[in-house]
Formats: sequence, structure tokens, C-alpha cells
Amino acid sequence: MQTELSQTLGIEHAVFGFTPFPAVAAAISRAGGFGVLGAVRYTDPGELTRDLDWIEAHVDGMPYGLDVVMPAKKVEGVTEADVEAMIPEGHRQFVRDTLAKHGVPELAEGESAGWRITGWMEQVARSQLEVAFDYPIRLLANALGSPPADVIARAHEQDVLVAALAGSARHARKHRDAGIDIVVAQGYEAGGHTGEIASMVLTPEVVDAVAPMPVLAAGGIGSGQQVAAALALGAQGVWLGSLWLTTTEADLHSPALTRKLLAAGSGDTVRSRALTGKPARQLRTEWTDAWDDPAGPGTLPMPLQGLLVAEAVSRIQKYEVDPLLGTPVGQIVGRMNSERSVQAVLDDLTRGFERAVDRVNRIAGRSGQS
Repeated sequence: MQTELSQTLGIEHAVFGFTPFPAVAAAISRAGGFGVLGAVRYTDPGELTRDLDWIEAHVDGMPYGLDVVMPAKKVEGVTEADVEAMIPEGHRQFVRDTLAKHGVPELAEGESAGWRITGWMEQVARSQLEVAFDYPIRLLANALGSPPADVIARAHEQDVLVAALAGSARHARKHRDAGIDIVVAQGYEAGGHTGEIASMVLTPEVVDAVAPMPVLAAGGIGSGQQVAAALALGAQGVWLGSLWLTTTEADLHSPALTRKLLAAGSGDTVRSRALTGKPARQLRTEWTDAWDDPAGPGTLPMPLQGLLVAEAVSRIQKYEVDPLLGTPVGQIVGRMNSERSVQAVLDDLTRGFERAVDRVNRIAGRSGQS
């Protein structure tokens, strides 16, 4: 699964794996792909330093990257407390009532809420970059449009490629004009924040829109046959995220959530604003149903929704409240029906890719003889 981009980065397979777990990122790179660590949860620079040190020690010298979330435009003088104060009391009460309905226990006194949306705030992302640029990362990806111009310039000064996710050809052209190096065309099927255009339509549109810039295909890809299809559509690689959630190296801290992922079908996800305020594909649960119910108060815009539900999500996850327990995941969850190592996933992708290419070659050969 070699392309010009994979050769540039010195990797065996044009498979880019996004993950919040350092062990998964390192394993992807060791297996011949390109591991990309999601940084949004690192509000403490010391924790990111610790995990990048760990990756450096376990990646066997292979390249890896970092994914941050930062807006292209900066809002000055706004603190987390300022944002918290904008949350209506009626929404807070809705959260309390929903948790009480399902008997979700409180966190222990003094226990923090864990996951917070503050990683979406620019000052946090910049603190992450101050750490990351001290490491030999080869790729910096941004999930919220093009990074600010000064970040792109600094990355290029350090020979770091810059990627940005796009849900339409229009978004992709904006990225190209901003000076990034790689566009990740993320289709409707993808987990997390995603647009409304399916991958089969989106990928060739983006390829044509930004040619000859390399494009990675994302969304609904979890087999070697789908990797072959993505490359046939003009992509120079694939960007996979959901597929790694049920690998043995992943650290979900929740056997119940792992069981739900393994049991879910491709129709068991929903694009909901319940988690962050922006449409994000995730497991459909009674929690997402409550927020999407017209009888409820409706979700708040980003970042208000994320701050509102942070403690609730932590409580649901800690106590594994099954009806409410979910996670961002794409429609490919229907193929994630067993726990496997990262290496086993890569092996399966390469075997499926070879079978698909052989099949197409046979078809082309017969066509040439007729």
C-alpha cells in the first residue's frame, strides 16, 4: 500500500491512524503505518510530554504525528469561566434530571470531571504545540479547519507537514489556499465531527479540487478493499480512527463500552450535537436520544455543550451506565466485532488490499482480451 506520500514519510503502508491512545499510535507506526496521537484531551502540558516521551521510547524510530484542535481565528480575552457563565440553568437542570432518571451516582467529593472541552480552546492547543515541536513529529493535523498561519509557518520551518480535515471540496480549497500540505477528506460515515457528504462522493471531489496536493480518505474505511477503493478514487492514503478503538492496545477503561462497540452494527450510530454542540457521529444511546428529542431543551453551541456535559459524561463512563454509555465512532463499527492487536488489523488491511487489487487486475485483464 505504497503511494508518493507514504514514500515521502518513509512508511510501509499509506495508512494513517488517529487515536487518543499513545500505545495505539506507537503500535500503528511500528506496524508500518503512521500513528497520529490526538492531543485534545491534554490540558496539562506535562501529561503530553510524558506520553510523547513514551511514544519516542516505543515507536522504534518510525515516524508519527500529532492531531490538535484549534480555530483559525482567535478570540481574545475569553476564559473558561466566562464560557461557563453562558450556560442556561434550564440546560443544567435537564442534565441533572436525565442523570437522576437513570440513577447515575455522583462523583466522589473532590474528584475531577476528567474529560473537558477546554482542549478546543486555542490557548490550550498552543500549549500542546509548544510541547510537540520539541519532538521529531512529522505531521501536524488540525480537525477544526486550517491552523493559524503562524502555526503553519512554524511547522514548515521544522519540516513538519500540516494536514487539515475537510467535509467538502469548498473546505478543501480553503485549506489549500491557507498553505497546508495534506487534505483529509472526511466523509459522512466517519466518527466524531463530520459533514454531510459520503466518502464515495467526497473523496474524488476533494482530489480534483486540490490536485496535485495529496488527499487522505476518511470515513467508513475499515477493510483492505476499502483502502483499495480510496486509492482508486485518487487518495494517497487513508485516515482511520474508529477502527483502533477495539484493539488490544486501546485503553478505553470500560469493559462495558468495549462490549457495546463489539456488538454494534453499522446502523447503531447517530450524528448528534449531544457531546460538543457540533454534529458528531457516535453510538446512539438514550443520552443522545434525550438531547435530540424535540421535547427537550436542545443542545447548546460549541463550546458550551461540551462544558455542560463534561461531568455527566465522566459519571456515565465511570459507573458504566449502559443505556447512556457511548463514544464517538463511525459507521465502520459494524466491522469491529472482535478485539485484535494493531498489528493484526494492519495485516488484515494489507491482505484485503492485495485481494482487491488482484480482483481488479483480473477484471482489467479480461477486458483487455475481449
